Amino acid sequence: MNQLQHEVDAGTAVSTDVLGEISRRVLWLSTAIVDAANHGRPNTSGVKVGGHQASSASMVDIMVSLWFSELSRYDRVSVKPHASPVLHAINYLLGDLDPKYLTSLRAKGGLQSYPSRLKDPDTVDFSTGSVGIGATAAIWAALSHRYIASHFDTAPRAGRFISLLGDAELDEGAIWEAVADPSVARLGELLWIVDLNRQSLDRVVPDVQIHRLMGMFGAAGWQVITLKWGRLISALFDRPGGEELRARLEAMPNEEYQRLLRVDTSQVADRIAGEQGSAELRALLASLPAAELAAAIRDLGGHDLGLLLDTYDSVESTRPTVIFAYTVKGRGLPTEGHPNNHSALLSEAQMTILAEAVGADQNDPWRTFAPGSPAAELCARRATALERPAVPSRRPDVLPPALSRPHRKPISTQAALGRFMADLTREAPAAAARVVTCSPDVASSTNLGGWINKTGVWSAQDRLDWFADDTERVLRWAEVTTGQHLELGIAEVNLVGLLGELGATWSRWGERLIPIATLYDPFISRALEPWSYGIYAGGQSIIVGTPSGVTLAPEGGAHQSITTPSIGLQQPGCIAWEPAFAQDLEWCLLEAMNQVGVPGGISSYFRLSTRPIDPALTALPQDEVLLERRRRQAISGGYRITAHSPAAEQVTLVGVGAIVPEVVAAAELLSSQGVTAGVVCLTSPDLIFRSAQGRGGDISSTLFPAEHPASLVTVMDGHPHTLAFLAGLRGDRTINLGVTEFGQSSGLEDAYRLHGIDVASIVDAALSVVGR
Repeated sequence: MNQLQHEVDAGTAVSTDVLGEISRRVLWLSTAIVDAANHGRPNTSGVKVGGHQASSASMVDIMVSLWFSELSRYDRVSVKPHASPVLHAINYLLGDLDPKYLTSLRAKGGLQSYPSRLKDPDTVDFSTGSVGIGATAAIWAALSHRYIASHFDTAPRAGRFISLLGDAELDEGAIWEAVADPSVARLGELLWIVDLNRQSLDRVVPDVQIHRLMGMFGAAGWQVITLKWGRLISALFDRPGGEELRARLEAMPNEEYQRLLRVDTSQVADRIAGEQGSAELRALLASLPAAELAAAIRDLGGHDLGLLLDTYDSVESTRPTVIFAYTVKGRGLPTEGHPNNHSALLSEAQMTILAEAVGADQNDPWRTFAPGSPAAELCARRATALERPAVPSRRPDVLPPALSRPHRKPISTQAALGRFMADLTREAPAAAARVVTCSPDVASSTNLGGWINKTGVWSAQDRLDWFADDTERVLRWAEVTTGQHLELGIAEVNLVGLLGELGATWSRWGERLIPIATLYDPFISRALEPWSYGIYAGGQSIIVGTPSGVTLAPEGGAHQSITTPSIGLQQPGCIAWEPAFAQDLEWCLLEAMNQVGVPGGISSYFRLSTRPIDPALTALPQDEVLLERRRRQAISGGYRITAHSPAAEQVTLVGVGAIVPEVVAAAELLSSQGVTAGVVCLTSPDLIFRSAQGRGGDISSTLFPAEHPASLVTVMDGHPHTLAFLAGLRGDRTINLGVTEFGQSSGLEDAYRLHGIDVASIVDAALSVVGR
């Protein structure tokens, strides 16, 4: 330790010597994990395994200060994607990772490329990898815990929700949609630490960025803390010439600073002084040995362990906090500060240099600390302190297979959703208490008004309803701690981010929720990535896209969703539904809800419509046995409406959702022309596809029996390729009708005619496919 460092540490309340030793070992281990993945196992494919040694190195001190001093067992941390080797190295030292996994980064059954809550073998609180989305997950987890704590006395305790993210990650819009939401400003348990290494994948980030970022967080009500310099170089700033040194370094463009890290130590003083440096500055620089000066300019706030610990003590508890911690990308590695070090891998010679610098042994790379040493004892104490209680296991309330309300009058599936939610509180109160709805400011227009009137809007604290005495108000917006609806601003990314975390409370804290979100179906695409992330991370939920398709004819253009049925069918961990009738919606929604918030559960996507449909068209059986058979078929993916045997059919018409009335009308018109047409109503093309692939029951062979082939015409208010797979079930001649062009404002009949999904188009396709 040099004299200057000794003077700084002498005044530190908490000695950082042991933390420094652990930090050096974590640096080695995280780098070695990536090295072993790329150079320590056979690779016959020629495809680079990869990893991020430099991005990991900049986070080491921050993460060591947290895990080995600051965190409690109740805290939850989202780790930036490229720092996953650091997390695994720390977990290894804490005894939370079997040594056999240290050589398995990016290998089958091994450590994942980025932190994965479900797939990694050690403790990972949040899956990350979708840049910006993993960081915001901590926000929605905090909000979700507040929700369950206000509803269930059995909800376990939670601590802070911490996100560790890179500065380039702040370019993502998902970050700012979340930060700007008013509900976030009250989350005092939220702490973000930004690894401000001033490099992204391709470039050095301009310095002006930090001032803008600080202002944006401050305007959103966050406490903003900046750690630019460590205490080592700050001591220099107090000496004669120190203020000029500070001014010179802080005026220096990021690119020049990064270059300063790469030059020979003998050049550092001259480059800092330049042509304008005063005699006093030059004297200060000359008073320091070259190596000590080189170390001083690397002494940034994010690498000063004592300063980091002191800073955590200054974090406020009444509002969220962001700490901008300046760091060096590749800190301590031969590649530190290099503008192209993002995914660069250390050579064997460079690994040797690193081993010597940090006191590691290349022949025993996974060595831990000597038993009884201060570092070993600290690891053992922290392992005990961070040990988490088991997540409580409670038997989930099971929803009934059906509700009692009859479905006799024409109604849209969107309106039926609202009626269903209102009925649920009466007929299944225990399960209904676990339901939480969300919406991005479209709750009333997606028919959640009745539910909201019954259950209220959730707020962390009761708020006065100034319109409570307004007799003309239909929607009662009572914001109370017992409410069951969460309303966010018009930001679909926030909505599904919250949805994913609400859907993970059963596995995080043992409290099951059944989260249901409504949004306009055209915006499913906008919300898809963060919702997919939530599913990947273990969040089970139901998302309702409504209204959908060109059936929303007057809206026209981009408000007429086309590709969403295919998106739903292709989304892993999710079942896509599009029931046509209110009864089908009831059955399918109850089935979907039973599969949310439970081990082995699955999410669902419902595509609904505002078009009222006559329930008589469904030819619902009156016999209880046959009615139950219909229900089982509906929740399996579909059923036949026509009474005649498939053996008699010349053509089978297949319809989905709001277009079913046209399909039934076309079958009747074909019958008058002497063509026997069967009608198959699909509630879930997704489940039919799974069945056809041998992954779920025999519904596909029930609806399309191999012994009775017939030509097919498929019709849906969406892209026709969604149902094109049906041709492969039996090799039938098939015509697929649907929507392939942007719509325009019109009436419903004009819209259907424009896109070729009207009765005449269906009949024409059926006659063509049977050769008439």
